Amino acid sequence: MSNWHKSTQNDRLERITKALNENINFSKDVSLGYPASKLDGKVFYDDASFLKDAPVLMTYVANPNNIGCHTIGISEKAFKGTQEIEREVLEILAVDIFNATTDDYDGYIATGGTEANIEALWIYRNHFMNTYQAKLSEISILASEDTHYSIAKGANLLMIDWLRVEVNFEDRTIDEIKLETLLQEAISKGKKYFIIVANMGTTMFGSVDNPDIYTNLLAKYNQLFKLHIDAAYGGFVYPFLTPKNHLDFTNQHVSSITIDAHKMLQAPYGTGIFICRKNLIENVLTKEAAYVEGMDLTLSGSRSGANAVAVWMILKTYGKNGWFEKVKILELRTDWLCKQLDHLNITYFRESFMNIVTIKSEFISTDIASKFGLVPESHNNDNKWYKIVLMEHVEVDSLNEFISSLGTI
Repeated sequence: MSNWHKSTQNDRLERITKALNENINFSKDVSLGYPASKLDGKVFYDDASFLKDAPVLMTYVANPNNIGCHTIGISEKAFKGTQEIEREVLEILAVDIFNATTDDYDGYIATGGTEANIEALWIYRNHFMNTYQAKLSEISILASEDTHYSIAKGANLLMIDWLRVEVNFEDRTIDEIKLETLLQEAISKGKKYFIIVANMGTTMFGSVDNPDIYTNLLAKYNQLFKLHIDAAYGGFVYPFLTPKNHLDFTNQHVSSITIDAHKMLQAPYGTGIFICRKNLIENVLTKEAAYVEGMDLTLSGSRSGANAVAVWMILKTYGKNGWFEKVKILELRTDWLCKQLDHLNITYFRESFMNIVTIKSEFISTDIASKFGLVPESHNNDNKWYKIVLMEHVEVDSLNEFISSLGTI
């Protein structure tokens, strides 16, 4: 049964008010031991009349700390109301979007996709070390050259190698021949454990990896691996528009998924989500956080409960059907743009069911790129692509103006 239903404005307000009433109230309750308080009342007006009708702003002023992971064990009782909101969000995302089984997942709302991706790498590095006594030198990340830079950042922080997999230039698919060669070389050099990162919408191209290419090859060579899906961009688009795919928890090899709420969901920046199967997140328990009630299994530690409320509000405002309608409109706008580019014989890449169009730079002058705010693949002189992201504010009128400019070149 679906957990994701649209609710009325009054119902949303009542639910968040109830959650805040279940939290500690720094203005009224005795709370001598917490190194925290509500936002400074001299700067942030906690008695402003509009707050009573603005649940997210109300929560920001209350300043709840959702520290820890609330899908496992106990948590800080002072913030139990907004912790429950976070659990409701994770249930919708894990079960209704990514087809996990209820109560068979863990996760938390992170500061963004970068943190969530690094959390996954951290968990699997430690899993291999804890379970198989793996050495750092024996663990590698397998991810494409189009993968988000958070993977390079995580590899550096965790001191494990990133094996950069080449993609085909035109269609951005994994080069299977070069992948196999890369894997053979890695095995010959003593690599035994692999963390796969497959993309559900790369940042530049919106391209979607076929995870079976990785898992079938590693199975062929009898290698141990964990598979993480980076759906930071595509997580709120691709599952709604594409037919059945292998990038969710129905795929037995998928162990975790990253989603960004501050991209397509239009939540405040600093809002990402990490979800993984049960019995994995314990690999990153910080035992030294003894003063925290429960287990801190997150990279960031203290986290704003207001971010959980913001995501909950968005999900409950639309409901599952309403969200499908929203992304379907963006898909139609993307289709329209691609038809105009085809008419002008302009070469571009567009992943099916995604709302990013990436155009070869030879068709875009620097003046046009600047005028329309196009994002280059590289800010160096060797840039080969510019991208357009069909977000909600990108309407056909703006696209038509862009197309008219191209037609005059």
